Amino acid sequence: MRTLVNALRLIAVIAVVSAILAQWLVSSKLPSYNFFNYFGYFTNQSNILIALAFALTLVAAARSRRSTLGLSIFRGASTVYIATTGIVYNTLLVNIDVQSSVQWSNDVLHKVMPVYAVLDWLLFSDRARLLFRHVWWFLIYPAVWLVVILVRGATDGWVPYPFLDPSLGYGVVALYCLGVAVFIALMGMLVVGMSRLRIVKV
Repeated sequence: MRTLVNALRLIAVIAVVSAILAQWLVSSKLPSYNFFNYFGYFTNQSNILIALAFALTLVAAARSRRSTLGLSIFRGASTVYIATTGIVYNTLLVNIDVQSSVQWSNDVLHKVMPVYAVLDWLLFSDRARLLFRHVWWFLIYPAVWLVVILVRGATDGWVPYPFLDPSLGYGVVALYCLGVAVFIALMGMLVVGMSRLRIVKV
């Protein structure tokens, strides 16, 4: 079972790297391409984080070690972020036409990885039991990301997603931000609850 789980995680890491690289190769050829804008998307960042979490888990497994509390918190947080990516995209952004998008890459980053990451966290037992106070750690990165994006939107006008556009009015943007924050907190509590389960021993 451990070999199968590790193989699935390795495939997930390769899939994320391939999808981000494939999209980058297309986006980098556009006149409007900006390196910081491309990697400023929460989609790309959350996928990179979950891939890194899986990679670190694979390293721990190769050393015949169980995941430490710190690694479990990081992996749990990354699971929350990638789940947020999947939910937000498939509810608010799925109908937006992005002509530069690579379809298979888009599906991997917005649909496949969110589902797989949540199932991996739910099913496999090689993570420490988390506490509800750890949810506060989950909120730090999204808060910093939102602050940076809001500052950029107010200064150079770039925002990665339409619902963060200052032209909507900061009241509307604030409501969207609050909604995302509440979702992340609730998802964090769910992830913490899942960490107590031991469905498949690894």
